[in-house]
Amino acid sequence: MVRLLNLGIIGTNWITNQFVDAAIATQEYQLVGVYSRSIEKAKAFGAPYQATVFETSLEAFASNSAIDVVYIASPNSMHYEQAVTLMKAGKHVIVEKPIFSNPREWTSAIKVAEENKVFIFEAARHVHEENFKTVREEVKSIGSLQGATFTYMKYSSRYDAVLNGEEPNIFSLNYSGGALADLGVYPLYAAIAWFGMPEKSHYFCTKIVTGVDGKGTIILRYKEFDVTILVGKIVNSYLPAEIYGLNKTLSMDSIESITTIEVIDRKTKLKESIAEKTAANPMMDEAKAFAAVINFPEDTAKQKDYNEWLKLSEQVNQVMTDLRKDAGIIFAADKE
Repeated sequence: MVRLLNLGIIGTNWITNQFVDAAIATQEYQLVGVYSRSIEKAKAFGAPYQATVFETSLEAFASNSAIDVVYIASPNSMHYEQAVTLMKAGKHVIVEKPIFSNPREWTSAIKVAEENKVFIFEAARHVHEENFKTVREEVKSIGSLQGATFTYMKYSSRYDAVLNGEEPNIFSLNYSGGALADLGVYPLYAAIAWFGMPEKSHYFCTKIVTGVDGKGTIILRYKEFDVTILVGKIVNSYLPAEIYGLNKTLSMDSIESITTIEVIDRKTKLKESIAEKTAANPMMDEAKAFAAVINFPEDTAKQKDYNEWLKLSEQVNQVMTDLRKDAGIIFAADKE
């Protein structure tokens, strides 16, 4: 019987709650530790889960032998330093997307993981969901692929603070923020997982007063088709996601958490639903997948999955950096 993984967390916001709830629901983890800049916040978050380790020192948190794996959900620019510190102390890490600010950080962190014989995961949760995998298989048989349009535009309540003259982390170059980093990572993961690396990529964005992209249009150019991605944190969109074949179209209700998939025949106009029922908590599938890799390091199939996730993470990170360069968006982390 595999023992429960002792989970530590960095970040005490809503997404951390969702991940911890998902992890516990898999019956593969138990929360034991919380790191926060405030001991009061750490205890307030961890107490309902019966956590016993509360730290404001990252080094002390990393060296605590009670913790096996740490989920990192801090501001984007902090991911690298925190992940490296934890991995050097022998901890596996699950890093919320986007995993790192640029390829330099990505390459360096993977080297640290390999040197310390630990696993590092990017928490791109939708990749591990069954409906995401269903679309991937359907794309293989679509025939004569003509392109795709993905949209993820969701107004952020923190944009109100920007309009009031403030600079929240998610809208700051200093914290590697912006619409591409926060939301664009989802459709980019989908495009690269389903179609491979594009030959060229372009980003036409609207920059806001803080210097980051508030919204924009991404064009991924493949040999025989283009993928158009609309992304934004200062507007809302309710468009479906679509993949176009010569004789049929795939239509999905979303790109970041797919609950409906319809295959529409061009000639008959008939629609076939092929979606599966989704988990109550959308983070359960990734939590299960990560636990399987950690608990069964000798399982070649699981390690193959892990290496494929790493490759996909590297590719997404590179394309995101290329898109930022194309749009003239430079993070503080790029200057280090």
